[in-house]
Amino acid sequence: MSFSPQSRVWIYQSDRKFTAVEETAILNKLATFTNQWKAHGNELLTKAEIRYNYFIILTVDESQAGVTGCSIDSSVRLIKEIEQEYHVDLFNRFNIAYKVGTEVKVQGKEDFETLVNIKQITQDTIVFNNMVQTLADLEAKWEVPFKDSWHSTVFSHLL
Repeated sequence: MSFSPQSRVWIYQSDRKFTAVEETAILNKLATFTNQWKAHGNELLTKAEIRYNYFIILTVDESQAGVTGCSIDSSVRLIKEIEQEYHVDLFNRFNIAYKVGTEVKVQGKEDFETLVNIKQITQDTIVFNNMVQTLADLEAKWEVPFKDSWHSTVFSHLL
């Protein structure tokens, strides 16, 4: 399947790493959902994936049919079901993900702030911008150095 660069994306970041068994089960649940995801009866061109064992990413190419409030609500219900079933937090925007080498780490805002303050997080640390809204931005602006992210604005008083 080929998706437009303007396809919409939603990123849900877990507060902990999914196990291999969990990831397989969640991907099956996501596949079942995306295969029947509709907006006002129209099939949506969609895909779901998990990256780095932490991030559930839903993509909808709206060139075929646009998402609606009801279709978005149905995806949120699914994500909430996953949260409950696997005892993870997928909606806490105060959890911040970053990389140490190739490994993803997730910290609460206060702990992340401490890491910035003690220079464990530097200007070049890769952080994740889960607010990207298009597939093009996911590919170009999701994983960025701290200095090029919204994080540097929020934590600028520590730099």
